[in-house]
Amino acid sequence: MARGLGRSYGDAAQCSGGTVVDMRSILGASDVSGGEVEVGAGMSLDALLRRALPAGWFIPVTPGTRQVTVGGALAADIHGKNHHLDGSFARHVSAITIATPTGLRRVSANEDAELFWATAGGMGLTGIVTSARVRMLRVETDRMLVDTDRFSDLDAVMSAMEAGDARYRYSVAWVDCSGPAISTRQRAPGLRAGRAVLTRAVHARLEDLAPAERRPPAAPPRPALGTPRRVPRGLLNRLSIAAFNEAWYLRAPVHREAEVQSMWRFFHPLDGVADWNRLYGPRGFVQYQFVVPEKSGDVVAAVVRELSERRLPSFLAVLKRFGASSPGPLSFPMPGWTLALDLPIGPQALPTCLDRLDAMVAAAGGRVYLAKDSRLRPDLFSTMYPRLEELSSVRQRVDPAGLMRSDLSRRLGLD
Repeated sequence: MARGLGRSYGDAAQCSGGTVVDMRSILGASDVSGGEVEVGAGMSLDALLRRALPAGWFIPVTPGTRQVTVGGALAADIHGKNHHLDGSFARHVSAITIATPTGLRRVSANEDAELFWATAGGMGLTGIVTSARVRMLRVETDRMLVDTDRFSDLDAVMSAMEAGDARYRYSVAWVDCSGPAISTRQRAPGLRAGRAVLTRAVHARLEDLAPAERRPPAAPPRPALGTPRRVPRGLLNRLSIAAFNEAWYLRAPVHREAEVQSMWRFFHPLDGVADWNRLYGPRGFVQYQFVVPEKSGDVVAAVVRELSERRLPSFLAVLKRFGASSPGPLSFPMPGWTLALDLPIGPQALPTCLDRLDAMVAAAGGRVYLAKDSRLRPDLFSTMYPRLEELSSVRQRVDPAGLMRSDLSRRLGLD
């Protein structure tokens, strides 16, 4: 099993009793001046941006951190704040080179499309990607024009996203999951769970900026802050998270248009703090992300209500809308609503609550993100991802001996 920078929250890059291949030395990138770049699978998005952005090219799809490899981005078919318009990472990959147990292959969406799309989102189970050719996005600056709106309930922000997201390339909402639960239609005074701050943006052009700010795009900054190696147990708890959420909500403007922000503030705020995950302490946290169809937006409200009523704090809750799915049988995004949650490990109610959320998501025709999963049951996995026979057929062709395995594939019954 291949392993990049280890930013998957689950067991996708673990292989108990087997061989894990460290991909971080598989680097190198071709000239990016034409808008496409051939990149070694071990190169991070951060390193790619340092090479490409000064030449005026940005990554077409980026998650909330630059610290992931290109190979990992393809294996998880990552998504960003622009999925509603631009789709997932694999949509912008022209071709890949993959080392399968039966040989080295060069594939694309037009040449051996079955293997290409089984690999895109396939969590490394078809072979080891060694390089990818990525179509980059032309930009004039490293600035964004950001509109911000604050909402007192979940219905309002979801309605605003449905009505207006098409006007923006990027859209994301922070949701407060702390405090007493609110009804999605009847909000009593003083209740907090479901409040939201919506930020939507487009890339700033040179003409959008004041003359003094008109400069070529620059490489991303290094982390300005660090995290102590030893953080007190329980630093992020229900009370401290509720206080943070209150401050974050009140700090946001009720309405603001065309604020100039750096790319890094908008796309990767956590990358400004090195090893930010240590803030959760030695027990760590679970990141839980699901998607449900557009018609099942009530499930998002039900999840927020469940967490609030069980008093399970989420330090970060991010809501986005997905556009069209990728053809990959294990690719996560599907048209609808996705909510990602950071949940500190510790509360006794957490495992039971997550099981309930799994059942709610599966019943709605949704799924959880395998790149962030370490606990899903096999029966619900097959319900959430009904095209497993397609994946199995491709794996049988390129790996008849079943050499490509991971702890995730064993846990979910894919072997």
